[in-house]
Amino acid sequence: MTKCTTRPMDFTNCKQRLVQTDFTGGDITSDGGAVLLREMDRRLQLTDDIARSLSDHRRKKQIRHDPASLLRQRVYAICLGYEDLNDHETLRTDPLIQTALGKTQALASPSTLCRFENRMGCDEAIAIHKVLVDRFIASYSDGPEELILDFDATDDAIHGRQEGRFFHGFSDHYCFLPLCLTGNYSAAVPGRNGTGTQSSCNNPPETTQDRSGDYT
Repeated sequence: MTKCTTRPMDFTNCKQRLVQTDFTGGDITSDGGAVLLREMDRRLQLTDDIARSLSDHRRKKQIRHDPASLLRQRVYAICLGYEDLNDHETLRTDPLIQTALGKTQALASPSTLCRFENRMGCDEAIAIHKVLVDRFIASYSDGPEELILDFDATDDAIHGRQEGRFFHGFSDHYCFLPLCLTGNYSAAVPGRNGTGTQSSCNNPPETTQDRSGDYT
């Protein structure tokens, strides 16, 4: 027989705003996973570590949204399926998204997030990757006997003249070309296989392809 859960479940509060799941009805959202993302991020402190690695040369007296908040807003939205910056025109006033970021007022606008992304360069990409690599190494309690790193470029087709696009000669279309890294290891225990872990990097390889399909 199905056992239904009817008791409320409490999450970490957001200032004076109570955060809990309640099964009695009322306003409903399909983005409840944002609260789980926040709880996970609180434990891992991943966005905090990444935000500290980013430089911010804005005038501090005129800053309304700090780098950590901008990073969380963008990352959480992507995790929820909102990869387009235009989505934040609505998301910035969504009470649940605000709660996930620990805010009770309007979040950053699409144009603010766009400027935040466009400020990022090679140094910031290296800094972010360093945090991810450090986390990858720290995930091992003991050094593995063998570590296999698999690098694969994955084409993400685009339909405009976006900055950073590549022409993929084999697929015959323009795309972003993120380089994904998957790590698989064997634990230092005879007769047992380890659990694979993975991380991804958004830097495309140095090689590109023109319309003829030749590498340059």
